[in-house]
Amino acid sequence: KSATMRIARLWADLIEKERISVAIDYRKAAIIGCGFVGASIAFRFLQQGLFSRMVLIDANREKAEGEAMDLRDGLPYGASMEITAGSYDDITDCSLVVITAGVNQKPGETRLELIERNAGIMRSIIREITARPFEGILLVVSNPVDVLTYTAWKLSGYPRERVIGSGTVLDTGRLKQLLGEELKVDGRNVHAFIAGEHGDSELPVWSGANVSGLDLDAFCRLRGIELHASNRERIYREIRDSANEIIKRKGATYYGIAMAVGRIAECIVKDEHAILPISVVLDGEYGLDRVALSIPSIVGKNGLEKVLEIPLEETERRALNESARQLKEAFAGLK
Repeated sequence: KSATMRIARLWADLIEKERISVAIDYRKAAIIGCGFVGASIAFRFLQQGLFSRMVLIDANREKAEGEAMDLRDGLPYGASMEITAGSYDDITDCSLVVITAGVNQKPGETRLELIERNAGIMRSIIREITARPFEGILLVVSNPVDVLTYTAWKLSGYPRERVIGSGTVLDTGRLKQLLGEELKVDGRNVHAFIAGEHGDSELPVWSGANVSGLDLDAFCRLRGIELHASNRERIYREIRDSANEIIKRKGATYYGIAMAVGRIAECIVKDEHAILPISVVLDGEYGLDRVALSIPSIVGKNGLEKVLEIPLEETERRALNESARQLKEAFAGLK
């Protein structure tokens, strides 16, 4: 009996030591997947100086090493940072793990058509992560991001606050920029967002759009600009189809999403409590559950802080429900 008690105490001591060794380092991040998107995000993190340690992980170890070497060459002209290629064992004390691994979207292919190919990759990644005492935040960027965010949450067993997706932060940036050009005003003064799927069923929430607090229609009248329904539809289609147009011309998109992910990471590291349309698992909000959608949410150091149920017009609510239906259908079709 005494021997058993001694062994129990030894185990308790070991567990306590392990807890100390895996304490979260809030200035350390890992990026899983070193393709165009992952490498661009790493470059953005270096520019921002948000982290003091960054680990790059890829199935092709040499690719991760090459990217780390290339990034380190710029350290004398950027932020002080330790950049290394590593393995899943290096994520245990990370505050943020960004998942970009997956196959690229082909010209003419929708994000939802990517689902079966990338879901398998996501399964293997989550298996590796959950096999370790990781307590940070998972930020899913791989497409289709909403379905894969829900997949990551479902497989990991983590609380939804710790599993978020990049969602429509990029699409919202496109909306702000295009509206700014249309209204002849700095896009940073335009406050509007895209909700729903990061993909073909996404919807612009025109009812809540404003320019520095001034209702969109009122601002248009002041500027002598008429933003007809046809103009709004043109802007929406340009946003929705933007990725395909870029892919047709250069094969992939990566700079815009790197900027969007940099913004999300900034909100987390600086605990900004900022509002961003990230992809989140819904739990009754808007009458929806068992789905991840891009919804304006408060983001801070613990990831998701609050999903905001903003007022929607009836047509917008119907469009959101339809987007949720399509995503649920896509998830249900996974093997």
